[in-house]
Amino acid sequence: MNWKLLFSLSLLGLVMAVATLYWIGPRIEPLFWLIDFVFCAWMIVRRAPGRLFLHGFVLGLLNCVWVTAAHYIWYDTYMANHPQMADMMKNSPIDLRTMQLIVGPFIGAISGVVIGLITLLVGAIAGKKPAAA
Repeated sequence: MNWKLLFSLSLLGLVMAVATLYWIGPRIEPLFWLIDFVFCAWMIVRRAPGRLFLHGFVLGLLNCVWVTAAHYIWYDTYMANHPQMADMMKNSPIDLRTMQLIVGPFIGAISGVVIGLITLLVGAIAGKKPAAA
């Protein structure tokens, strides 16, 4: 595993976490994440020693730490800029702040699978074969 690469790429997740607090609205957020995922996949294919899917998966988990932490710490800012999320959670038995801590790791795992699959696709296009375990 190339931990330096993964940590460096996860800093883009931190940038995205802050950007979704202030500038990137929920309507266009998936597009920005897709661009981020494709760029990260390309960098993993170029610099990872192998195990492309695993690198992508771990990156998704690292990103989730940044995003969950930022949304938890700056909860009021997140809510102010995501009123539809606040509306959805009005009748929930669990407050959104706690819900983010619960759901964050699952979203990280799902995004990790997506990044891993995109990384395999980019690797196949680039002609890099996945290394055997």
